[in-house]
Amino acid sequence: MNPYLAIQPEVNEAIAAGKPVVALESTIISHGMPWPQNVETALEVEELVRAHGAIPATIALFDGKCHVGLTRQQLAYFGQAENVWKVSLRDMPFVLSQRLYGATTVAATMRIAAMAGIRLFVTGGIGGVHRGAEQSMDISADLTEMAQTSVAVVSAGIKSILDIGLTLEYLETKGVPVVTIGQDALPGFYSNQSQFLSPLRLDTPEQIANMLKTKWELGLDGSVLIANPVPVHQQVPNDEMEDHIQQALAAAITQRVTGKDITPFLLNYIATHTQGESLQANIALIKNNAIAGAKIAVALGAR
Repeated sequence: MNPYLAIQPEVNEAIAAGKPVVALESTIISHGMPWPQNVETALEVEELVRAHGAIPATIALFDGKCHVGLTRQQLAYFGQAENVWKVSLRDMPFVLSQRLYGATTVAATMRIAAMAGIRLFVTGGIGGVHRGAEQSMDISADLTEMAQTSVAVVSAGIKSILDIGLTLEYLETKGVPVVTIGQDALPGFYSNQSQFLSPLRLDTPEQIANMLKTKWELGLDGSVLIANPVPVHQQVPNDEMEDHIQQALAAAITQRVTGKDITPFLLNYIATHTQGESLQANIALIKNNAIAGAKIAVALGAR
């Protein structure tokens, strides 16, 4: 057992027994949604994972440990506290050594899930190559982590505030398969469509579980990005969202927002300027991903 891991007993028992477990991030609670929707959504996501046959394991840092599985009280704290770090891999040693509170991004959650023996992770959307990265060199650590850590990621695709095309190219270079559930088009996060075709398509949890098993048994380390389209009646159309994204990017430049603050800033700006429509789509897609992730975890466990 890694001395920096603190695994909740229910989660630890499930892992030891080979039961399906789904890892969940905490950044979406502390930095992705406002109170109280953040905690309400986190609790509902955990219940959806349970309802579809798997054990949820929300991951966060505090008291010098990587906690795998949180109580309701701990989830509530992360939803309201203002002193919570947004933690990617570079931040983990500092936050742990200083015994600070840290909400984990995709990259950090994947690494901790792998340390705990969890093979499947559900999130909203992954980070990637930022727009204008040819000048800023702003590329999310999520992508390099996906290249080396064997934890599959279920998301609504690549966050549409990013450069989706360049992110797909980066994932191809790193050997990370991208497979969309049930359609040929890659979903666009808030929308179930983007202007890009998905590199791969599979239609059932069993097919995806078989692909994961095959990949890892071949000795091909790294993740698979499983893109799960948000339901049509809960999406925000891609063209409409692009107008808001352009306005948000312009505001970020004006206010000189950079680094790890950029994604929370853009998501909050868009939610405010869509009168909450994008927030509702974000909530819908993470719940939809939780259901898909639980089903894939169950199918993977059966194999």
